[in-house]
Amino acid sequence: MTAPIVLSLCDRTGNMVRPWLDAGHECWIVDVQHDPGWRRAGNLVTVGADVLTWLPPRRDYLFVAAFPPCTDLAVSGARWYKDKGLGALAHAAELVERCRLICEWSDAPWMLENPVGTLSTYWRKPDHKFDPHEFAQLADDPDSEAYTKRTCLWTGGGFVMPERSPLAPMLGSAMWLLPPSEDRADLRSVTPTGFARAVYLANAPVLEVSGG
Repeated sequence: MTAPIVLSLCDRTGNMVRPWLDAGHECWIVDVQHDPGWRRAGNLVTVGADVLTWLPPRRDYLFVAAFPPCTDLAVSGARWYKDKGLGALAHAAELVERCRLICEWSDAPWMLENPVGTLSTYWRKPDHKFDPHEFAQLADDPDSEAYTKRTCLWTGGGFVMPERSPLAPMLGSAMWLLPPSEDRADLRSVTPTGFARAVYLANAPVLEVSGG
């Protein structure tokens, strides 16, 4: 019998799945910025594809996460909405909807992440909100994640919101203060390692977490 997999959509860094990889699970990360096609390195499968046209494998799923691009949905970019036009909004909303459909189709615990923005109007209010510093104690480098960046989660399938392990937000709004650059959007969208680890601990199988 094939073991269930962990899937992370619109995931460039793979931060979200690393705790699951470390526990021995097969993980798939899908993003248009990866090289086209797919490649495997151990239990990590990297897929270079657009989620609007990509078909997920017919496998059982252990957990699914989605990070649809927020540039055309976040309130932080509202002043540019008119310049971008309705096409940009429609494309952003289509990506969210595609991610949502895959998440719900998986029949697994799932989360869809976006910053504070217009999804609450176009879809529904988020189920949870957090700032990275609230999970910084679990981070690879705790001090580097002691910042604020209000983030919303839409969840389903029995997703469990993890307990906080906070540090004081001594870095303030570090992501907001990033200087303009070609990769600014990518840097702002990197999943905090502390949050990723907390989600794993709260949603991994009980026997696995307890060491049984």
